[in-house]
Formats: sequence, C-alpha cells, structure tokens
Amino acid sequence: MDVIGFLPKGQLLSQWRELNSIFAKEDKHILINYIYEYPKDDLFIYTEMVIAEMKKRGYQIRAYEKMNKYFEDLGPVEAKTPFKQHHNREYLEICYYNLKEKFIRGQKDYDEDMYQQLCMFVNSNH
Repeated sequence: MDVIGFLPKGQLLSQWRELNSIFAKEDKHILINYIYEYPKDDLFIYTEMVIAEMKKRGYQIRAYEKMNKYFEDLGPVEAKTPFKQHHNREYLEICYYNLKEKFIRGQKDYDEDMYQQLCMFVNSNH
C-alpha cells in the first residue's frame, strides 16, 4: 500500500532528501527506524519507486552518488513490496490523514484532483 504517486511535489521531493540523508549517515528517527529491520533490498526498492515517480513527473535528479555508495554492496534485487510488515493498512491510514490535513490546510502544491485520487485509492484498499 503505497502513496508515493499521490504525494504533493513538496512531500515527494522531501522523500528524496530524506533518502539521501539515510544514505549519507543512516539517520535514526522514531518514524523511520523500522527500515533498518529489513534487508537493504527493501530500501532500494522503495528508493526506485520514489525515483520512478519523480521521473514520471519530470523532476530532475542531479546526483546519485550517495545512493550508489550506500547500495554498492547490494546484489541482485528481486521485485517485492518493500517494508511489507510496516507499510500496511494502518500505515496507509496514517499517510492518508497526514495528506488530508495538508489538503485541508491549503498546501499550495496539493490540488483537489490529486487529493481525490488519493481518496479513491484509500477507499479501494479498505
């Protein structure tokens, strides 16, 4: 259950910044510590999902050095759902309400159409 495709520009770009911070210093934070319970494959797949969405929207990625260094010892990665035990129904609800508040408060880069698409996605995953 992933909401990457429904993130406003600001949040999507923040995902890339946060990933680069993880690549550089393996940040510890209560909201992301669970990622270290999984093989690096999961973070790689999640990173690829973020990159794919950025490219789909035409956003330029200037540097991949931190990512490449972080994953340099990673072998072949099989397709799977990343962070499967954590990115579940409850996680979807948390993300939904976070994005709903951003929409209600008038975040400039979060329009009605994008919010409605998110709502349809969430409702279809009940």
